[in-house]
Amino acid sequence: MPVKKYKPAKRVRGGHNPRLLDEAPFDLGRSLPVALVRASHARQALLVAVGVTVAAALSGRSTREVGLVLITVLVGQLVIGLHNDVVDARRDREHSRENKPVAEGYLDRSNAGFTIMVGILLVIPLSIANGTAAGIAHLAIIALAMLTNAGVLRRTRFSFVPWAISFGLFPAFLSYGGWGGEGSGGAPTIAITLAAALLGVALHLLRSLPGLVDDNKDGSRSLPLTIALRTGAPRLMLLSMILTGVALALLIVAALTSGLVR
Repeated sequence: MPVKKYKPAKRVRGGHNPRLLDEAPFDLGRSLPVALVRASHARQALLVAVGVTVAAALSGRSTREVGLVLITVLVGQLVIGLHNDVVDARRDREHSRENKPVAEGYLDRSNAGFTIMVGILLVIPLSIANGTAAGIAHLAIIALAMLTNAGVLRRTRFSFVPWAISFGLFPAFLSYGGWGGEGSGGAPTIAITLAAALLGVALHLLRSLPGLVDDNKDGSRSLPLTIALRTGAPRLMLLSMILTGVALALLIVAALTSGLVR
């Protein structure tokens, strides 16, 4: 029986194995770092962090304290956003939502969960570095947001409550804050706390607008959906924008009159 001679695989120019040509090219948009950024709601996290940081700067905090506020709030918000995408992965998949790495399967839940744990381990000392009272206030914001992600009050008419409390705690985070607690003030004024809480409610309404149809299909009865079913989505959008403007104006007035610290 004749022995077949071995013929090596043909090689293309440059000496590359042709089998490699059949493999999918590297997709930067689906790489782990980019997927984590997309899943963490980075844009929203950055907006909140910048807003709180600007408030810290306007309150007269030193440069290093302002920098600490920025990194602390940013890490906390990124953890909240990533946790939200992990919890909502099944719903996002059912509703075929785009730019959801966990739901689409190119960000493994274990990688996302590990990143969340690393973020929590990082944000705890960062929060306490602002002072014990300020750190507790900031960690309470994160804990409340994660409980909300998990479904606490989220699909009821009281869905605005966690948002109001969370944003209402940011003035306490700033008023009690300082580098290691040094130079920290006292409790925040009632006026600025209420204005911040109102801003949280307004942002809750705005953030809910893109998902109203899916929420209705899921049987949710959140405050934004309840309002939209009665007035229509366009009026809800207008109401949200007006409420946001009013809340921002009240924040400015409260800062100029009563100030941050009692």
